[in-house]
Amino acid sequence: MLALLHTSPVHVPVFDALRDEAHPGLELLHHVDAELLERARREGPEAVTDAVRTVLRQAVAEGARAVLCTCSTIGGVAEAAAGGAGVPVLRVDRPMAAAAVAAGLRVVVLAALESTLAPTAALIGEEARRSGRPVEVRTRLVDGAWPRFEGGDTEGYLRLVAEAADGVSDADVIVLAQASMAPARELTRAPVPVLASPAPGLAAGAAAARRVQRSPTPL
Repeated sequence: MLALLHTSPVHVPVFDALRDEAHPGLELLHHVDAELLERARREGPEAVTDAVRTVLRQAVAEGARAVLCTCSTIGGVAEAAAGGAGVPVLRVDRPMAAAAVAAGLRVVVLAALESTLAPTAALIGEEARRSGRPVEVRTRLVDGAWPRFEGGDTEGYLRLVAEAADGVSDADVIVLAQASMAPARELTRAPVPVLASPAPGLAAGAAAARRVQRSPTPL
């Protein structure tokens, strides 16, 4: 079983579909808590540390062999809490960040939510240092996109994301920082690779869940 920590219910069917397509037989346990993101936006990601630990403890108690956090804003908090979980805790965007570093030295990060920009840029910087590549990371907020997402206008949200990607210049690769942005890849005409996190993130989570013999310790 792989547990997933979401901050929006829209991610549940997305990851279920990816599981059905690429990882049949993998059991997913979804935990959705939108308040985690709202509080992280208000007070900073570290403010939700205790709440994230509670989710991890619950997931382990329910049989999870790994946990995947699908929210880029709090992904670092989830990873930091892994030491006491007894199972691997992954952030969905790390495989994407590693792929971005491998793809080129000029990376542009697009996000619809400002609180996602700094954590994603820091993650790419971390992967760049790990690989020894001198990567330049630039970040851009997609103006007006998040209100559309919150209002349920998914089509308009993705259109704005795709338009932002189309407007990027002087980049070797574009990173869509939030999992909800992934379908915009099908709309963009950007001449460089446009990376999204759900598919590679789920693949990493599935691999972790398969190889780990669960031996939880209290958080």
